[in-house]
Amino acid sequence: MPTRAGHSHRRPDAPDTAADFERLAALPPGPERQRLATRLVEAWLPMARRLAGRFRDRGEQLEDLEQVAALGLVKAVDRYDPAYGPFAPYAVPTIIGEVKRHFRDHAWHVHVPRRVQELRNQVRACIRELSTGTGRFPTVAEIAEQGRMSEEDVLAGLEAIESFRTLSLDAQLGAGSEEGSAALADTLGLTEPRFDAVVAREAVKPCLAHLPERERRILYLRFFHDMTQARIGEELGISQMHVSRLLAHACRRVRAHVERDDGGDRHPAAV
Repeated sequence: MPTRAGHSHRRPDAPDTAADFERLAALPPGPERQRLATRLVEAWLPMARRLAGRFRDRGEQLEDLEQVAALGLVKAVDRYDPAYGPFAPYAVPTIIGEVKRHFRDHAWHVHVPRRVQELRNQVRACIRELSTGTGRFPTVAEIAEQGRMSEEDVLAGLEAIESFRTLSLDAQLGAGSEEGSAALADTLGLTEPRFDAVVAREAVKPCLAHLPERERRILYLRFFHDMTQARIGEELGISQMHVSRLLAHACRRVRAHVERDDGGDRHPAAV
């Protein structure tokens, strides 16, 4: 297909569709216009994919970026007027703008201000330039000098780099990530050992109200005051063996009440 004057060095992914766009602009809304717009989108899709490829090292899947770029291309085709001049100079900023909006609005797992997002991109670009051929990570001062930024801005940009993606608490530690290996959550703290005791105590409290006074007092002294059986016997004026029997009996009645499956309100004495 012949090209228009001034476009002899056209890119392979920039087809000559000037006549089609002029025809599209003259068509009223309807099926014919929609079909022509679809053909134009298909013709320029390689360029949209190329533009999406510029952002492939920013943490997003290339397929997702290509879809976003294609959406920008659809918008460009729909809004383009041949009076603007050639299509490519109009479409490129529209497509790139759509991809950048995707990163700003959807790709960040942790919300950060737009200025910090821009600092992140600037810091990343400086790191890439300074690291090329050196084999080492540049210092904060070097990045600040390269990007003509303050060191505070560099630190904010570096922190934002870590905020782009969050890590699941279930993520397995270690390169192998073998099944059964420790998860990230395992490193964040320990379970309070007496939490289970608190839950158990709250569960049995309603049952204690149904016990005889002496058995209730024995349980209270043993489990809420951590008194020994001998000390309880001295407190109540009975032998340690008697305390042991009463304690075992009371525990069986409480356990039966808690573990009962029918959900009724039977008195423990009936168990």
